[in-house]
Amino acid sequence: MKPLAVVCVSGGMDSCLTAAIAAGDHRLALLHANYGQRTQAKELACFRRLAEHFRAERTLVVDFAHLREIGGSSLTDPGIPVREAPPATGGIPTSYVPFRNAHLLAAATSWGEVLGARAIFVGAVWEDSSGYPDCRPEFYRAFEEAIRRGTRPETDLRIVTPVISMSKGEIVRRGLELGAPFEKTWSCYQAEDEACGACESCRLRLKGFAEAGAPDPIPYRSRR
Repeated sequence: MKPLAVVCVSGGMDSCLTAAIAAGDHRLALLHANYGQRTQAKELACFRRLAEHFRAERTLVVDFAHLREIGGSSLTDPGIPVREAPPATGGIPTSYVPFRNAHLLAAATSWGEVLGARAIFVGAVWEDSSGYPDCRPEFYRAFEEAIRRGTRPETDLRIVTPVISMSKGEIVRRGLELGAPFEKTWSCYQAEDEACGACESCRLRLKGFAEAGAPDPIPYRSRR
């Protein structure tokens, strides 16, 4: 029997491909987090559709409502505008949710230890992304060491980040090769009916499909 993996699935294209990769060698337990983000309902609906597509054995939705109360991100605070393009000088984007991925990994570790999972798959992207500090490879190496030191001796959970060094174009091409259902995903930071096409996440997604020479199957208000 294949080993079990906990896969963190936001409902976006990166985690969709991550689930498709994990499905090759693992049984799947899919984990999703609600944290008061602007497109929470849409992301959750996409997660449900992806869980059905990948025939997940288990699903879990965790509630990090406190992240909205903490604030500090344009995804959780309506008073902070969503950034539409990276500044010329770089820097941390307004959409960064402070230390969100640590909360996600902690939940995945707790669940994975109970289930006897052997891996936690995360669709973090660093090379061609917005530049969130909790998407850096060294963050995941450090967290994996924390898991080793903070769980039962018999627990054997590794963190797998299969798309972390991919470009968005590579993610699209690999996803199409694996039959990843990108039409069931959502990337927009600020709209749930039609993707805005203007926020940084939409632009990165559209860039990826353009680089891959493939049409993006989700609806957009505009495609800048």
